Amino acid sequence: MEKKRRIVPLLIIGLSPVLFMGTILLSISYGAKDIEPAVIQEAFFHYDSSNVDHAVIMTARLPRALGAVMVGAFLAVSGALMQGMTRNYLASPSIMGVTDGSAFVVTLCMVFAPGMASSTMILYSMLGSALGAAIVFGFGSLLRNGLSPVRLAIIGTVIGTFLSSLSSAVASYFEVSQTISFWYNARLHQLSMDLLLLGLPAGIIGLLLAIAAARSITILALGDEMSTNLGQRPVLLKTVTMISVIFLTGTAVALVGKIGFVGLLIPHITRFIVGVDYKWVIPCTGIIGGFFLGMSDLLSRLINYPFETPIGVVTSVLGVPFFLYLIRTRGGKSHV
Repeated sequence: MEKKRRIVPLLIIGLSPVLFMGTILLSISYGAKDIEPAVIQEAFFHYDSSNVDHAVIMTARLPRALGAVMVGAFLAVSGALMQGMTRNYLASPSIMGVTDGSAFVVTLCMVFAPGMASSTMILYSMLGSALGAAIVFGFGSLLRNGLSPVRLAIIGTVIGTFLSSLSSAVASYFEVSQTISFWYNARLHQLSMDLLLLGLPAGIIGLLLAIAAARSITILALGDEMSTNLGQRPVLLKTVTMISVIFLTGTAVALVGKIGFVGLLIPHITRFIVGVDYKWVIPCTGIIGGFFLGMSDLLSRLINYPFETPIGVVTSVLGVPFFLYLIRTRGGKSHV
């Protein structure tokens, strides 16, 4: 039985290079103009800067494809960590105020320090993630049963909406609404290789922390008391987990703006496929999340071809019904 449980996650991990390569190649191939596979091969191995198709592939479509896969993995792992740490089926960066906190601080940076370096912006985005999470969990701890799944989700939604509205108000007052709007609506099309390379180290740190904490989160999901009895230090583990979430979500928001429901949807799909052992859940969630957002980005370009649909619309169409389903079926239960 144990062997069977290992086969599926090992298969997903083993096939991940094929999944990612396939997703990236499809993303590069299709857009406002379809590009033949032979041209893509030439761009990679015999790049000609004077060739328009080569320039589009290397400076626009490749960074976009890589960014979608990378951000999808970051957000999905963040959601899995939050659900495991809080034992809450409804937890995710977009619902628990983490994403909106990051977006709020980035908005302030864009208004008051428009010339800020991208690397510094990523740092402030992480601080915003920490701020959003602190406000939500702070309010939850002050209210009776405030840390229960449904109430925490409601608090997170209210705080997130408040921070988002505050961001819009600041942007309107300083007359930068259009700039902020472009950024909020997932700026995958604006990604460059330089920006991805700036965000990659922080994302890798977040993923390494997540992998290091994975085995312990499986036990933590049984409850703080059980975790302590088994020799763990729940407070330290939760701190490490939240640092990982802050690194991953802060980097994702700084790179592409707000994309909702990836962190809610993908961890549930992953646990359904591989089980509840976070040793497997964390890496498989990252793989499936990267594949999901990469394909969602491709779908956003094909739904209303040749025009683009915001990728947030695609993820919301899938995520909102699933969120309502979770509230109906598991809203009052803890994640165990």
